[in-house]
Amino acid sequence: MAIKLHTCGNNWVHGPHPCWQVRKALDEAGIVYEQVKHPSFPRGRRDELNRLSGQRLLPVVEYEDGTILREDSKDLVKRIQDGRLDEARGANVPG
Repeated sequence: MAIKLHTCGNNWVHGPHPCWQVRKALDEAGIVYEQVKHPSFPRGRRDELNRLSGQRLLPVVEYEDGTILREDSKDLVKRIQDGRLDEARGANVPG
């Protein structure tokens, strides 16, 4: 599964940080991903993310087919842990 994980640039923040939780879940599941960092603050500087996904919240999963997946980090972690990350592929390819 070739995916990109769009995160903020705060890689040093661990624990309850949403981007870190999703990265950790992907690592533990053995899922290979490319991390794409976006500005942490202010969210208004996330123009590239907004063009890609239509919003400015992180984290975001981008599949190789262009599908974008944005969920609350807790839901995304659960999806990864349950082995359901691939279910969203092809569901909402930006047009």
